Order: sequence, then structure tokens, then C-alpha cells
Amino acid sequence: MAEQKNEEFLDDIDALEAAMDEQFAAEEDPVQAGVDAIIAERDEYKDRFMRALADAENSRKRSERDRREAENYGGSKLARDMAPVYDNMKRAIDTITEEQRGAHSALIEGIELTLRELLSVFNKHGIQVVTPAVGDRFDPKVHEAMFEAPVPGTKSGDIIQVMGEGFVLHERLLRAAQVGVSSTPA
Repeated sequence: MAEQKNEEFLDDIDALEAAMDEQFAAEEDPVQAGVDAIIAERDEYKDRFMRALADAENSRKRSERDRREAENYGGSKLARDMAPVYDNMKRAIDTITEEQRGAHSALIEGIELTLRELLSVFNKHGIQVVTPAVGDRFDPKVHEAMFEAPVPGTKSGDIIQVMGEGFVLHERLLRAAQVGVSSTPA
């Protein structure tokens, strides 16, 4: 009987040890829990840092692009306002007769020099004059069709008359060249 009690006692101790092992296994190790919390916090700060770094890089790129656009296209309003000045000077030169050229050569030379200087300033600031010629193909990116007419000896889409020149600031269209376009001849 004493042996049976000893065996029961040992079985009870084994059961108690197994129960305690289960309890310790179910409970987290406080040191490991602290380490896990620190790792989770580090990962959160790393994620925030990477997002902030990406935001800063995107901001830098956006501000650089805005600066370039302001540098290239900041004067577009002034350039648009100068286009009629070019048109008027060009018209003035185109209407001069040979008789007037002989009588007022100094005045005409002054107008021509002023037009050349205006073109030089345009070129310096990236403004190009779009000068289509009769017979060129119509390009809706840089031309504005003012009328369409069937003209024998032309293909549909050919420019048949130029009414006004256009202007491009770097790659941006300021004003389309005004042209007449051939439709399909009858």
C-alpha cells in the first residue's frame, strides 16, 4: 500500500509538472515580449521614415519640375502679348513699295532692324516663329484652319494660303499659324 501511495504521489507530481509546463508554455516570456514590442516599434518607425524619405524625394522632384516650367514658360503671357507687335512690324515691311524704300530708306531700315532684334529676343527666350508655306501639309498641332476650299492641283490637307504666323515657346504652342486648307478637289 505504501508503494501504491508512492506511485500515486509520483503520478500526482508528474501531472503537476505537466500542468506547470503547459502553464509556462502558454505564458509569454516577459523578456521575449519586450523584445517583440521593441522590434514592432522599430519596424513602425522604419516604415514612417521610408515614407517620409519618399515624400521628401517626390517633393524635391516636383519643385524641380515646377522651377523648370516657371523658367521655361513663365514669360508665355508676355510672349503672347508680343506676337501682335511682330505681326504689325511684319505687315509694315511687307507693304513697303520700291518707291517708298528709296524715299525713306533710313526709316525702313530702322523698322527692319527692330524686327530682327525682336526675332533675336524671341530666339534668346525660346520663342520660335511657325511659318508655314503654301503647299505644306496641314498639322493641327501647330496650324489653325481658317477655311477649307477645293483647289485644283492640290491634295486634301495641303495649305493653300497663310494668313498669320504662329509661335511656339519651347515645346508649348502659344499661337497656332492661321492657314487655309485644301479640301478634296471636285
